[in-house]
Amino acid sequence: MKHLLILLSIAVAGCFVQTANAQVMKASDLEAYAKKRYGDKWLDAAANLASTLTLDKNKSLTYQQVMEAPGKTKEKLYLALNYWATATFQDKQVITLNDKEAGCIIISSTMADIVEHTGGMNRYSVSITPVIRIDIKDGRIRVTYTVQNYDILRDSAGGYISIIARDEHKDKTTSGDMKRAKDDKTDEWLYDEKWEIAAHYPFVEKDTQKRTCAKALIMTHAYSNAIFDKIQEAIKNGLVGNDDDDDW
Repeated sequence: MKHLLILLSIAVAGCFVQTANAQVMKASDLEAYAKKRYGDKWLDAAANLASTLTLDKNKSLTYQQVMEAPGKTKEKLYLALNYWATATFQDKQVITLNDKEAGCIIISSTMADIVEHTGGMNRYSVSITPVIRIDIKDGRIRVTYTVQNYDILRDSAGGYISIIARDEHKDKTTSGDMKRAKDDKTDEWLYDEKWEIAAHYPFVEKDTQKRTCAKALIMTHAYSNAIFDKIQEAIKNGLVGNDDDDDW
């Protein structure tokens, strides 16, 4: 009976880990995290942050960090990070490369709706799809986080002014909640767009989407911090805290 209870406890704990780590964090948690670090004056925060950032040769926002893991072999680090990646990003298609021999894991996972902003004519929902590359050697890893574009869902009749036009054409629309599936064209007012980070505020001062992009930059930057923190924790303590315990 005791053994059965232990097995049930492990199973429940395993389910909890899988559920709790379905993604790195929710957009609402990311916003709270960003506000705590940078405040909620997005325009000022973005301008201050931009002075410390340099876009790469592809005009992408790229961060790279080397993390030391003394005494841990390449194989052990690979196993720990592979476990973290598969548990955190449960859609296995987002893990675009998983090569144990090369010591490389590449993840491309969307963080949806990090910004929602309503203007005069349009309403915008911003998502990002960072490419996260983890290179592994004995005793160390290198993490590279890259974002080139903001993925935009634009509601052309969702602004404070243009929403009147939408109300006049209710019979023609079937969506409008900014949550419809990618490439679903059932709503004539919704458009998928990609905005290059380099072509928008604060890297370009005169920008009609200034407020949207200021917050988007801070949220993108904050998400990189969260990713690095989670990976650092994974190589230090594993996913559940006792992954390296051989006494079982």
